[in-house]
Amino acid sequence: MRLLFCFLGCLMATSAALAIEEPKYKVLDQDAGFELRQYAPLIVAETWVDGDMDAASSKGFRIIADYIFGNNKVPQSTQSSKIAMTAPVLVQPAVDASTWLQTKRWRVQFVMPDKYTLESLPLPNSGAVKLREVPAKTVAVAKYSGLNTDSRIRKESQALTDWVQARKLVPSGPPQLARYNPPWALPMFRRNEIQLEIKD
Repeated sequence: MRLLFCFLGCLMATSAALAIEEPKYKVLDQDAGFELRQYAPLIVAETWVDGDMDAASSKGFRIIADYIFGNNKVPQSTQSSKIAMTAPVLVQPAVDASTWLQTKRWRVQFVMPDKYTLESLPLPNSGAVKLREVPAKTVAVAKYSGLNTDSRIRKESQALTDWVQARKLVPSGPPQLARYNPPWALPMFRRNEIQLEIKD
């Protein structure tokens, strides 16, 4: 038991030391594991990749990580620059959520640190990475821990869709998966979300 408490203490200390920036938002409504959030405008670096969800997520992560780790060019300069990692990493299917198992094309996004503008961000050297401004938006969220299996994602997506419909809200596109933890995090400590943008 003492060993377990020591392990948990070390884990929490490590998590605090590795705390990273997240997008700013205001909670408009909440109920159990669901929230309705108002997000401030933000900038994303994104790429489109093919394959099943796990393979595409890994490939997309590597492509954008390569950009933020220095494969870029600072505007009006010949220098490159490292960009701080943020959370979450966002993964969205190219088609409706009912076909998560069949989807073979995915959009992977990193949210850029709040200190940057589109003009001040380093430019990607890779044509696979695009920078894009995202205006303020309202997002419904289902929060859960554990592994992101296909069945779990579909279950959480359906629960979120039901919660949204019960409040007479209208989605503006397919849901996306938000992962907040590194792959070595224990499943019980992982923070995951299904996010669904809502029409104004």
